[in-house]
Amino acid sequence: MNKSELSAAVATKTGLTQAQAESAVNGVIDAVTDTLKSGGDVRLVGFGTFSVSERAATTGRNPRTGETINIAASKQAKFKAGQALKTAVNGG
Repeated sequence: MNKSELSAAVATKTGLTQAQAESAVNGVIDAVTDTLKSGGDVRLVGFGTFSVSERAATTGRNPRTGETINIAASKQAKFKAGQALKTAVNGG
């Protein structure tokens, strides 16, 4: 499912117009993104938690040349599914 299909599904389930649903989906995505950028977590009870984790700097190896390279530290967005979502996905 892509973003426009998600907007259409939201419109169908809520009775909103396609434009209103698209605006709502964009608003949710923007709010989650802004919260993660500022270092916070987004907890949706029963659905899951969006968070940011820190990856330490490491060294790697270029597989083509064998040269050692430095891999910079970075942040990574993560999602951990909540119990209700896990149960629903597993047919519960």
